[in-house]
Amino acid sequence: MVVKFMKPLKMLLRGRRQSGSMPPHRRSQRGVALIEALIAILIFTFGILGLIGLEASAINFSVDAEDRSRAALFASEVASYMWINGTVTVGATQLAAWNSTSAATPAIWNTSISNTATVGLPSGVLAVTPTAGMTNTADITITWVPTTDKTSTTRTLTTRVTLP
Repeated sequence: MVVKFMKPLKMLLRGRRQSGSMPPHRRSQRGVALIEALIAILIFTFGILGLIGLEASAINFSVDAEDRSRAALFASEVASYMWINGTVTVGATQLAAWNSTSAATPAIWNTSISNTATVGLPSGVLAVTPTAGMTNTADITITWVPTTDKTSTTRTLTTRVTLP
């Protein structure tokens, strides 16, 4: 009975090669899978770092767009004030109220352009200048320094108002 099982066992053992008798084409490919895996991990890591940088840029653009939107809202507020009063000249007290950081200073709708605790812009300044050579026309200029910009470049929004 032992003989019946020995023959298939010998055939199996003969089919296996010893480690020293590996064919040359197999011997030259040893470790290639490990190198391929490391390169794939490296490419994946660069992709993830790129996505993180893209997300940071998207957040900065979103904050910058929010600042521009608030500046446009303030310009609209000043233009409405001009339309209601029927003149493009803004009083010095009203202009000082808009530029004030104090919450105690009375301003239209209790907002201040440079009060970031409410809805203001960082380092926001409002200027209203009548346009030379044109009647009932003024430029509303709002400047601010965004918090997301490392170069501290001043942003400016200018709106021209012409009353009938």
